[in-house]
Amino acid sequence: MRTDLSALRARVENAAAVLGRCWPLQSYIAANPLAGFEDEPFDSAVAAAKELFGGRGYPAAAQLRHAWTTGAIDPDVLADRLEAHGITAAPEAVLDQIEAAESDRAPQPAANDPLNRIMAKWLAAFLDQGQAAWPMPNRDKGFFAAWRAVAPYDTELPHRGDLSDVPERPLEALTEALRGYDETQWEAILQRHLVDLPGWASFIKWRTQDRHDAWQAAHPITLTGYLAARLHTARALEQPIAPENEDAAPSSAETASVRAERAAPWLEAWEATYREQLLADLEDAALSAPQSSASHRPDAQLVFCIDVRSEVIRRHLEQTGAYETFGYAGFFGLPMQYEAHGTDTRTELCPPIVSPKHRVCERPDPAHENAATTHDGWMAWLRAGRTLTKALKTNVAAAFGFVEAAGGFFGAALAARTLSPAALRAARRAWNERVPRPEDFCTLTIDYIAPDDDTDLSVGFTQREKVTYAEAAFRLMGWDRFAPVVVFTGHASETANNPYQSSLDCGACAGHPGGPNARALAAMCNEPSVRGGLRERGIDIPDDTVFLAAEHNTTTDAVTLFRTPELTDAQATHVVRLRRDLRAAQQRATAERAPSLRGARPKQSTADTQRRAADWAEARPEWGLSGNAAFIIGPRDLTAPLNLQGRVFLHAYDWQTDPNATALKQIMAGPLVVGEWINTQYYFSTVDNAVYGSGSKITQNVVGNMGVWQGNGGDLMTGLPLQSLQSDDTTPYHHPLRLMAVIQAPVARVEQVLDRNVQLRTLFDHEWMALAVMDPEEDNIVRRYQPGGTWETRADTFAPNTEASSSAPEPNPAPAV
Repeated sequence: MRTDLSALRARVENAAAVLGRCWPLQSYIAANPLAGFEDEPFDSAVAAAKELFGGRGYPAAAQLRHAWTTGAIDPDVLADRLEAHGITAAPEAVLDQIEAAESDRAPQPAANDPLNRIMAKWLAAFLDQGQAAWPMPNRDKGFFAAWRAVAPYDTELPHRGDLSDVPERPLEALTEALRGYDETQWEAILQRHLVDLPGWASFIKWRTQDRHDAWQAAHPITLTGYLAARLHTARALEQPIAPENEDAAPSSAETASVRAERAAPWLEAWEATYREQLLADLEDAALSAPQSSASHRPDAQLVFCIDVRSEVIRRHLEQTGAYETFGYAGFFGLPMQYEAHGTDTRTELCPPIVSPKHRVCERPDPAHENAATTHDGWMAWLRAGRTLTKALKTNVAAAFGFVEAAGGFFGAALAARTLSPAALRAARRAWNERVPRPEDFCTLTIDYIAPDDDTDLSVGFTQREKVTYAEAAFRLMGWDRFAPVVVFTGHASETANNPYQSSLDCGACAGHPGGPNARALAAMCNEPSVRGGLRERGIDIPDDTVFLAAEHNTTTDAVTLFRTPELTDAQATHVVRLRRDLRAAQQRATAERAPSLRGARPKQSTADTQRRAADWAEARPEWGLSGNAAFIIGPRDLTAPLNLQGRVFLHAYDWQTDPNATALKQIMAGPLVVGEWINTQYYFSTVDNAVYGSGSKITQNVVGNMGVWQGNGGDLMTGLPLQSLQSDDTTPYHHPLRLMAVIQAPVARVEQVLDRNVQLRTLFDHEWMALAVMDPEEDNIVRRYQPGGTWETRADTFAPNTEASSSAPEPNPAPAV
């Protein structure tokens, strides 16, 4: 029996391999919904996913037509791609064929199917993270045990009495449910049941793989337990266990194949138009780029996240004065957990592909004891008020009287939030100025403290670790000089009534603000002992350089400096000027973004973004990473002359300081892969929002404080909402293009990295990403990577027939309202 159970466990894992992972709303991580298919070429992967999930793999006809009519697809490139695919019909005729094929879409598993509805009900009850007033009993024993205890009393199950004899162990129960079917069918049966509710199954898959999730530790769930409960529920509903009529709709499969064959060349042409123009712009920029960085010392240097939204504010800041900016992963290379002041909750502030190795806590500075006392006193009153309000609202005896007595107050608050969000935001800011913020009176525990036991993380960093992390940051960015002021700038969003807020925060910090990481690295670099260690490793930081931390609000484009250490007069002068220029850059950046936001007022762009940040009825407070299409690894001199429209990830890199490709390897294996995750999530959420996205915000409801579903039940939605991708119901904003990586480095070094990272090479070979290299040893000639490991030199004769280059203003502004 043990061997059989072990084999069944392996079959469950194999069946779940087609699923991606779905993170909770509190730490929403962008991920490829087709991650389980990345070992296949893109075209065959989307075809296989179409069979399982029913989702489109290519842009819809309406999206392609919009790109065609707005000039985003070059006619000559399209003609070339259609001919390469053997299609002789005119472009409009091909679009009509694609549109006709879309109308013959295969039916999807209904959310109100009895089995799906009942399992979604029990999953929502068990996986609840504090939303439910009355939690499901026996959750500490695991999902299967909790389900087994209550399912016999579920009146929706006509044969619920049969569930009383279900075996206690999930694997044994699953074996019993599969009895009567040949073992060769088991994996297909299990997979079919997993993909019927792929959102819930993907969330369970994430829970089982996250070793640090407190909810999983307290209330464990496994895919085996879920499948055992589901199959026995199906028996109680008298539904078949094995999938039926798998080949019942050959016409739908044939139509989908025809549609993909006609849509693929359109996608390729759309991508080629953008990519070739971007490469042409970069080649022109390389010709005019300075040959040496030994120019005048900048007044300040700012390190921003590689996030596409940073490109806009960086460009405008550089235009205001003698500033130099860099792009670096927003967790600043510090794999840490963060414990904020006043809480014992630990937040992981590092990418999901990195495990946290340190714990950093926010503790009051004795020199600011009065500020800490004032803050803690006000917070205690607020917590008491919230606790009392919640108790009165949920108490059976007091609820009605409370509503009668407090109705006027809450009605006025609702009116204020609806009619005057800007004034409400101003009131909150006035409150924040009166009550000190933790970052104003706290320091971070960056000095090493050994853990209490082997299962916990150490607090802070050893001296060697501090030097190593600081060195890694400067090496990866190719840093060769230091300004009097250096600012590490994390980023965060500011929105109201938005379940997806964490999707707008820093992805490199697992969907959280990056300010704590910036503060930690700045504090390290200000320590004389760390500077001494860096000097021994060849990085000499001048004595007149000070490191500061800041946070970029991506909704309003405000950049706020955190509490500064003691400054010299010269440094203080630079900081005063920097604050002024940051405000000027904010005004320019918001004015640039305003035309793309519905209802925006360009002449009052800064005030308008502040209103959007506070407006709980605003469905599009900002665009997030919509528009992302490329990832450039190279020095800022290469891209500084270009307006990249906030569509490009920018990672600083200098090939001349990286002879062994050590830094390049880390950038390509880390930030670039995360960029692919982001890009594919935006791509698939756009091409089929109903299957791979999350539908309209208007009809969404938060379930269990950890996800959303449409309406009042059904599957957990895993992708982005419609409003994050489209200007309105019919006008697309995000261009669903696969990511192109552009690297300025010798081709031999890039090949060296690919040879050592099979998984990364596979992403390029299977065309999940494209790769172009500007070889500085050959006058920055562009060579494009071809599947299979060959290189193709970019054609000099290519000239896209577009009125605007890739560095022109935003190509798809929202229509006037």
